[in-house]
Amino acid sequence: MEFAQAIELLKNLISTPSISRDESAAADIVETWFREQGFVPQRKGNNVWAMAAEYCEQLPTILLDAHIDTVKPNASWCRNPFEPVVEGDRLYGLGSNDTGGSLVAMLAAFVRLAAKAQPYNLVMLASAEEEVTGVGGVRAVLSELPKIDFAIVGEPTSMQPAIAEKGLMVFDCVARGRSGHAARDEGDNAIYKALKDIEWFRSYEFERKSELLGPVKMTVTGVQAGTQHNVVPDECRFMVDVRVNECYKNEELLAEVRGKVASEVTPRSTHLSSSYISPSHPAVERLIKMGREAFGSPTMSNQAVMPFDTLKLGPGDSARSHTADEYILLSEIAEAIEVYFEVLDNLIIEQTNR
Repeated sequence: MEFAQAIELLKNLISTPSISRDESAAADIVETWFREQGFVPQRKGNNVWAMAAEYCEQLPTILLDAHIDTVKPNASWCRNPFEPVVEGDRLYGLGSNDTGGSLVAMLAAFVRLAAKAQPYNLVMLASAEEEVTGVGGVRAVLSELPKIDFAIVGEPTSMQPAIAEKGLMVFDCVARGRSGHAARDEGDNAIYKALKDIEWFRSYEFERKSELLGPVKMTVTGVQAGTQHNVVPDECRFMVDVRVNECYKNEELLAEVRGKVASEVTPRSTHLSSSYISPSHPAVERLIKMGREAFGSPTMSNQAVMPFDTLKLGPGDSARSHTADEYILLSEIAEAIEVYFEVLDNLIIEQTNR
């Protein structure tokens, strides 16, 4: 697969709307591409994957993953988000940066890597529902894949390796009081009770801080209470966005929060975990020798649901994601193809999940 073919594939994908949970047409394109390249694709829902060669149980397994879904285009677009347009080095279109560039660069590298014997099994996955962390995305297919020992997740990182990534929990909190008439000294105001906990969320600092990701960050992002002006509210609900560093497991952090506040705390989920891979991992070491700089990423990806060593690496700039008139540089894709191939060609890793 040549560079020009990768760009044509990306243009085709941009022209094909693939909003999260409605990616079937894009999945069809990727499935057809695998067949045309001589691979045997497998599919579950809108997730499509293929092996580079026949699976060998004695070898470790590496996964390449990039998602095919996009967010909805916002109202600020001046261009047609589904019309790929090249102007100089820029390719405009929805999903070009997040994360079509990673997808086609990985596919091109996958073809080159598959053309020679490698000391590992290689799986290429084009996944669905990443933007909504949907159950029909990566989580739906992990059990269908071989045991994975290491994965590269394609996201725009300017081809710098993100070796840590923050996790996410959202808490729905309820402070309870007792209703009464506001004109008399009645009731137990749930808002005042909630204020104490809200202030705790604002000011509390967890002990363990990460050199890569900094401290755990908690932000109260919504409050709801009261029905009318003369009734003391017996309930105050508020929600908290929690960004978890790699020093904590989600369940551990949840237990600490519940021990500190009076409000009821219910997580919407605990499965979006932080991730970390050692700088001494062979892939990271190779990237650093290539002049790449490891960093910690505040944004989430499919890494959050992968229970094995992962590295986030891809062309483009995270700041362009989800913005109007999204674009990627053609030179970024060309660079990514070479970097993916160079870091993975003849890479020696250990089996870790057996």
